[in-house]
Amino acid sequence: MNFLEERIMKDGIVKEGNVLKVDSFLNHQMDIRLFDEMGAEWKRRFAGKPINKILTIEASGIGIACVAARHFDVPVVFAKKSKSINIEGDMYVAEVESFTHKCKNQVIVSKKFLSPEDHVLIIDDFLANGCALQGLISIITEAGATVEGIGIAVEKGFQVGGRMIRNLGFQLESLAIVDAMDASTGEITFREQ
Repeated sequence: MNFLEERIMKDGIVKEGNVLKVDSFLNHQMDIRLFDEMGAEWKRRFAGKPINKILTIEASGIGIACVAARHFDVPVVFAKKSKSINIEGDMYVAEVESFTHKCKNQVIVSKKFLSPEDHVLIIDDFLANGCALQGLISIITEAGATVEGIGIAVEKGFQVGGRMIRNLGFQLESLAIVDAMDASTGEITFREQ
């Protein structure tokens, strides 16, 4: 069992509807030492890749991506879920559906932050159905940039997202893959990696 799986076993809570609550250390209150370990592990798994930018999506991925970026010594760009008055010029836009929030959002990235010269690592906290990743991949593709890999903190291996993204040929590195969860017992089963 790796460091993230151990933390999920200790502090994660399984809720009805295939929800894994990790808000005490991952996506509400953030354990920066844990994030640092995650960044170091992704740096090891993506060693040799010419990554010059990290892309994530608002909001839960931002903290993880920022700490991971220190290991790669690259900037972080995050896709915003709404247009604001301080976003100027042309934008890349993709529609994504959130498993957790049960809604669709248009996410946007300013064209000045992604270009054909970019070699991008996508970082996010969860992977369930893969909709957010598909949106980010489409933005990178539209920019003419290269997806060098995808780093996910927690993948729900019993949902289709991970299989679908791997079948598209991307290097997907999930630090914890949950194969099963039982809300009545709180039991979590992880996939051997």
